[in-house]
Amino acid sequence: MSLEPQELSELKSKIGRDPTSTELQIVAAEWSEHCSYKSSKKHLKMLPMKGPLVITEKGYDSGVLDVGGGYVVTAHIESHNHPSAVEPYGGAATGVGGVIRDILSAGTRPIAILDGLRFGNIEKDKQARWLFKNAVTGIADYGNCLGIPTIGGEVEFDQCYENYALVDVAAVGFGKKENLIKNHAKKGDIVVLMGGSTGRDGIGGSQFASDSLESEDRSAVQIPDPFIEKLIIEAILEARNAKLIHAMKDLGGGGLSCAISETADALEIGIEMDVSKVHTRESDMHPDEIMVSESQERMLIVTSKTKFEKLQEICKKFRIGCSVIGTVKSDNQMHVKKGKKTFANLPTDVVANATLLDLPSKKPAYLKTIEKEKKLKPISDYSKTMMKLLASPNIASKIWVYGQYDHEVGIRTVVKPGRDASVLRLDNGKFLSIKIDGNPKQCYINPREGAIGCFEEACRNVVCTGAKPIGMLDHLQFGNPKDPEIFWTFLESLKGLTDFAKDFKIPCIGGKVSLYNETPVGPIKPTPLIGVLGLIDKHPLVPQKIDDGDCLVIVGATKDEMGGSEYYEYIHKFIGGRCPSVDFIESKKNMNAVLDIIKNQLLKSAHDCSKGGIAVAVSELCMTNQIGCTVSLDKIPGKKLLIDKILFSESHSRYLLTVNKKNLKKLESILQKHKVSFKQIAKFEGTKIKFNDSKKSVINLDVNKAQKIWLNSLSDLVLRN
Repeated sequence: MSLEPQELSELKSKIGRDPTSTELQIVAAEWSEHCSYKSSKKHLKMLPMKGPLVITEKGYDSGVLDVGGGYVVTAHIESHNHPSAVEPYGGAATGVGGVIRDILSAGTRPIAILDGLRFGNIEKDKQARWLFKNAVTGIADYGNCLGIPTIGGEVEFDQCYENYALVDVAAVGFGKKENLIKNHAKKGDIVVLMGGSTGRDGIGGSQFASDSLESEDRSAVQIPDPFIEKLIIEAILEARNAKLIHAMKDLGGGGLSCAISETADALEIGIEMDVSKVHTRESDMHPDEIMVSESQERMLIVTSKTKFEKLQEICKKFRIGCSVIGTVKSDNQMHVKKGKKTFANLPTDVVANATLLDLPSKKPAYLKTIEKEKKLKPISDYSKTMMKLLASPNIASKIWVYGQYDHEVGIRTVVKPGRDASVLRLDNGKFLSIKIDGNPKQCYINPREGAIGCFEEACRNVVCTGAKPIGMLDHLQFGNPKDPEIFWTFLESLKGLTDFAKDFKIPCIGGKVSLYNETPVGPIKPTPLIGVLGLIDKHPLVPQKIDDGDCLVIVGATKDEMGGSEYYEYIHKFIGGRCPSVDFIESKKNMNAVLDIIKNQLLKSAHDCSKGGIAVAVSELCMTNQIGCTVSLDKIPGKKLLIDKILFSESHSRYLLTVNKKNLKKLESILQKHKVSFKQIAKFEGTKIKFNDSKKSVINLDVNKAQKIWLNSLSDLVLRN
């Protein structure tokens, strides 16, 4: 690990001398992009981070929301992209472990995991299939061993992720407000390292993740042990209940270097530590290695000398390591010793605060022509095209993925994976709805509108369960920020998210920036991933079985905005066109109307229109309920469009509402009251999925045949040699 020449000069100037080798390693870890956010931090401040439900404390690694009745929900999102691209099983598994400890560090019990995955073209690329298969297994094995349900997520395949992987893991915690750890420390307190032993795995992991992926450095990938993690969770929660923890931090990127410096800086204290007291896996480890090792399943705890005996007893009971490695001082220094010999002695504010960069940005040249449409080959058989889309990796059912996850352990899961959003039962009688969404195809064509679209889609999904959005997490993944064109796409995405968050009053409660997502082939497309949390006071909308005679109503207009659609890119292999944009006024009206209808308990189900457009959204309803449906395309709200655009446009702010005929009049009067665009477009009956234009048949599919293709095509692809 090393510093850039100007950073080395800056460090020398700040400390007034040449740094020791240990100091160089510590600072290189903490000043890496992965840990310091030096390229993005000054811009992230534009996001709204305060709100009536947001609780902020010094040094929290997760966002905290007050959900009433004396309870809080915590949430955080992390990625393990570089490690997962090299060793997908271990990389993905340790990604889960890290985000779980972030939730734990606030003093809350982790209750759910969600994962967002990105890989190359699995239809043609064997390596992409291998990465996908093993990353999913890593997440499943780790989460299932912990007994924490993986309740949702999303998967996307795109050529831009060739020989690479994006593995994003979000976690949610729950607890009593009174049990939150209020980080504090005073002179004389002791610093304890708890959990697994420190080894040579993950050395240099933070710098490995702060550069383009050009080599397979397996030593930078951490080794997972979910059984120790499970014991740590229980031990920490017992110690929390006994009020033994003054402050706590997870050991993630940068290992002890970052945990010690960031804790000391946040609490305005000094810490003197002795590396010989750290329980190591190998006896000959150098202080440099101990300080930057990213071995997993470790927590840093600040407690008092009098409370340590009780903490030690708890650790002994759960058979986990626990060593006093240092003491709290009042000098704001990070002093690293081995016995009596000093290896590093640095001001914590210098270590923990890299100089923030102000990088240049420039609109990418490709955006000048990207929105131009081209004449596409006419479709002669829409039924055939429809079957091809249902079998495509991005639209096919993801049951092969979530079928490997235990999504019901913990008995909170009310709405399970495979629906619009997942819903968890909370102890205060309320319900929490959660969804993560991304769309790199649309973000490539228009970074700003694409990012807003991801945010609105996640909101639509939680709204479909009857939840009002109360907070968001963002994970911003881009290529090399030193390329002005790439940095411009980052800033545009961030501005779009900020505008939407402010307008809809949805605070950003946490997030992550992952840059340098590049391989020798080139950078990834802009890939913001947005998580939205929604709260339901009384009754979540749990989808009911659709019966013969039920009606289908669409809310929202379908527009001529096909850029980044699965239809353009998968069927026609065309990248371009105008991508869907969100009309904030229309979006808000439609959201409020749907929430009002759900509150009045008029619906059997609500489903959003997104990938694949109306044609795919209606087919999903038919396939999951094993019932036919006849849709009148001429009734769909919006300007007169060509058939393929009505079927496959991915316009935002659209909802498909299923209603029993007897509730139709009431539903229509609520929609009229909200002044939204809507129409009854179909009736459910029979065993065929039909789309008609006037009386003319456009699509006619057998439900069972369509369902078989949709359910099995992804697993058939993954499991073939």
